[in-house]
Amino acid sequence: MEKKLYKIDEGKMLDGVCGGIAEYFNIDPSLVRLAWILFSACGGCGILAYIIAAIVIPRKSDIK
Repeated sequence: MEKKLYKIDEGKMLDGVCGGIAEYFNIDPSLVRLAWILFSACGGCGILAYIIAAIVIPRKSDIK
């Protein structure tokens, strides 16, 4: 089965981006969220990256 990156619908905090990335890499979503917060605090690029990811990555329910 082919792995696909998507945003999750259940268990999401904002838009489901971090949860989808965590499912893709099979890790805990809290670790991805923490890493994203640290990335945002260190340079501010994390906020822009999250917005872009929220626009570009499709929802799990949209993938057929």
